Amino acid sequence: MASASALRLSEISPLIVQSEIRSMSVECDRMGGVNLAQGVCDTGVPAPVAERALAAIEQGHNIYTRLDGIAVLRDAIAQKALRYNGIHADPESEVLVTSGATGAFYAACLALLNPGDEVLLFEPFYGYHANTLRAQRAVPVAVPLENGNWAIDFDRLRRAITPRTRALLINTPSNPCGKVFTREELAQIAAIVEEHDLIVFTDEIYEYFVFEGAQHVSFATLPGMASRTITISGLSKTFSITGWRVGYLIADRSVLGTIGYFHDLTYVCAPAPLQHGAAAGLVALPDEYYQAMARDYQSKRDLLCGALTRMGLTPSIPAGAYYVLADASRIAGANAREKARTLLAATGVAAVAGTAFFAEGRGENLLRFCFAKREEDLQRACDLLGKL
Repeated sequence: MASASALRLSEISPLIVQSEIRSMSVECDRMGGVNLAQGVCDTGVPAPVAERALAAIEQGHNIYTRLDGIAVLRDAIAQKALRYNGIHADPESEVLVTSGATGAFYAACLALLNPGDEVLLFEPFYGYHANTLRAQRAVPVAVPLENGNWAIDFDRLRRAITPRTRALLINTPSNPCGKVFTREELAQIAAIVEEHDLIVFTDEIYEYFVFEGAQHVSFATLPGMASRTITISGLSKTFSITGWRVGYLIADRSVLGTIGYFHDLTYVCAPAPLQHGAAAGLVALPDEYYQAMARDYQSKRDLLCGALTRMGLTPSIPAGAYYVLADASRIAGANAREKARTLLAATGVAAVAGTAFFAEGRGENLLRFCFAKREEDLQRACDLLGKL
């Protein structure tokens, strides 16, 4: 039996702590509050998705799938990518079904990054992106966007590039600030990427959540970028199946096989019957489903932002995704973490400290709220915020 002294954590372990999102969710559950901290997306699952998953279980689709996923889902992803995104992908060699978008990013990093490689992240960033990189001994490098309007400072982006820079990550629409990168911004990024011979990871999980005429543009569709880009997305948010863990990535055939091997090594495959449910949704649901979803979420955004404004928590209105960053200056607390807990105690509404999405020392006067809730729950949260 190993002695206690042999049980030492790895060097990287102190840098990987429980997500503040998870911490606030636990605290919210403990006191029975309304959780606007975690993007659980607890709205209803579309009938074709749920019905096909249940039927797949009954039909015996309960064993391992091919490491790249079932054929019907890969075909559906390729057709959807062409129709909606404008991405041409061979379902046999350029599409990989994964254990959520998180599993896609993890496997891609294992396949393409070496310890010490630097990866540029636009800030505010999704904490899991940064921590996934750290867990693999890569180095996340924050490139701050301008506060409030979230514009890109391209001079700052260029200055962040070093001889160790290997890749850049684009999350559009963005968690947590709701930025939707424009075609013009992406074109300028593409020029920098080509100049410095970089890989690009894109997280496009919120691609259908775009508001007020904003347009989602997939980076891989820009000239010369398809072979450099790992396009990551999934069905968790679109079909309200965050617990199913069905995601995917699209990549050049020269690297997809190796990414698939690392995904197989880590996750084996996404849940087999749930892949069938996800495929049914992609095939059966009409364009109106996605358009109605965007309209519904824009209405929810406006409801929450209105309540935050009335309470003096001035929001930055998101153009996409389903999160809002709001000014928490008026809430008591020495830092954002304390402010989030003050708000929860005072109103029963859970938010996330802004510092979860910024490099150290930034985001202390911001809180992130999620509006991916059933309308009655979101209205209750807005009413509770009135206690502030």
